[in-house]
Amino acid sequence: MQAIDLAVIGGTGVYRLAELEDIESHVVETRFGLPSGPVRVGRLEGRRVAFLARHGEGHSVPPHLINYRANLAALQDLGVRRVLALNTVGGITVACGPRVLACPDQLIDYTWGRVSTLCEGEPWASAGGEVLHVDFGEPYTRSLRAAVVDAAAHAGVELLDGGCYGATQGPRLETRAEIARLRRDGCDLVGMTGMPEAGLARELGLDYACLAIVANWAAGAGPDPDEVITLQDVLDNVAAASAGLPALLRALLRN
Repeated sequence: MQAIDLAVIGGTGVYRLAELEDIESHVVETRFGLPSGPVRVGRLEGRRVAFLARHGEGHSVPPHLINYRANLAALQDLGVRRVLALNTVGGITVACGPRVLACPDQLIDYTWGRVSTLCEGEPWASAGGEVLHVDFGEPYTRSLRAAVVDAAAHAGVELLDGGCYGATQGPRLETRAEIARLRRDGCDLVGMTGMPEAGLARELGLDYACLAIVANWAAGAGPDPDEVITLQDVLDNVAAASAGLPALLRALLRN
């Protein structure tokens, strides 16, 4: 099997990569079960690129029920070594308003009850039960983050370099008090799928970076705390923030 240069995991509002050519579909059953959907593998800039919709291509899987282990294992089984995760998020701090594209460098995990490690269950026990104490001080791979930031600069895509992603349980949105706590904790962005995905990627030895697409202000965070956000607002903001993604991906693959 030919090597895959990059895998992209799409979040809310990003269910395919229209730029991919010569697409092959792979239904991969892993030792952790089935992923959220088929892995689409095609070509971009002469490179092989894989795409997987995190919530399924019809957005049928809520964040707390995603089989994150199977998603990442499926990509690894296909030969993926580098993963770029697209996460649709809310903005908390001033620089992280709607339509911003950010590449965070830190995260805080507020999720609960999710299978958050390879070290659990029958697949792990059958493989010998090795306990993985991975270093997670820098949750995103420094070299891949640097490559993404550099690609954005080359492509002329405005990208916020850095920031802290707060991963919440979902699927409900957060209260104003919860967002105020996240702000006090140092979070700039809030989403529901950043963990355990990043931690599992580290356990699997995959290079992993996040591109956070800011769809709306988090509860009480914007200039108008009483603003009502509609679904159409969110979709419009995701489309606007994602407009530069094709150029960024092409620059990343070229370099």
